[in-house]
Amino acid sequence: MAELVHYGVDRGVATITLDSPRNRNALSGQLVEELLERLVRAEADPAVRAVVLTGTGRVFCSGADLTEQLGGYGDGAADPARAPRALVGVLKGVLGCAKPVLGRINGHARAGGIGLVAACDIAIAPASATFALTEVRVGVVPAIVSVAILPRITARAGMEYFLTGETFDAARAAEIGLVNRAVPDDALDAEVGRYLDLLRLGAPGALADCKALVRAVPRMDPDEAFEAMTRLSIDRFGSDEGAEGMRAFLDKRAPSWAPGSSG
Repeated sequence: MAELVHYGVDRGVATITLDSPRNRNALSGQLVEELLERLVRAEADPAVRAVVLTGTGRVFCSGADLTEQLGGYGDGAADPARAPRALVGVLKGVLGCAKPVLGRINGHARAGGIGLVAACDIAIAPASATFALTEVRVGVVPAIVSVAILPRITARAGMEYFLTGETFDAARAAEIGLVNRAVPDDALDAEVGRYLDLLRLGAPGALADCKALVRAVPRMDPDEAFEAMTRLSIDRFGSDEGAEGMRAFLDKRAPSWAPGSSG
């Protein structure tokens, strides 16, 4: 059975590439299983500082594999919850990864594929990419992926695109917060590289804590948030990373985790 998700590490970056051209990188059972395994591998590797999620061809991810989905529901289904639970596992894997996950959105995204886009911490798309949440047009809803998508985009945009299934372009995706940047197609790799260079400057533990607090703080009431963030601030200033970073700043040198460091 041919591999559908490739994995490689270079200069501290793990690149995970969806490569299933027969179904436009759809979320088949095999692809989802391999994707989750690659995410777990990247998180466990101390040499990996950041993760890039991308695809081959002109489509990033076309959403659910409808052929498999049809076979997974109905009276003859062995376990109709298997595919949805697998997708939950992947989205949790991206959202919960302690390392920054950057989406190099190589092309079009549809339905469940937009869930992957939204789960990434930073997402860069080429101007030619298009997006659509088409679930209502086939009689289903973007239920699971809404958990990743709705915190990213405005409520108005969520209602608009969940209800209409209308296709929108990369500029609109950036406008509503689904992606960080829409760039000319020939600038995609340069912009991804720019972000990766910035991420390499951050301390690994500090990056992980920033990821966690961005998601946690909006769900807290102000008193709870201030208390939790006070504790976190004290912990970070007292951490080994914090001490190294402050010493490096005062010594006018690169901290041990940064490119150019001699440590």
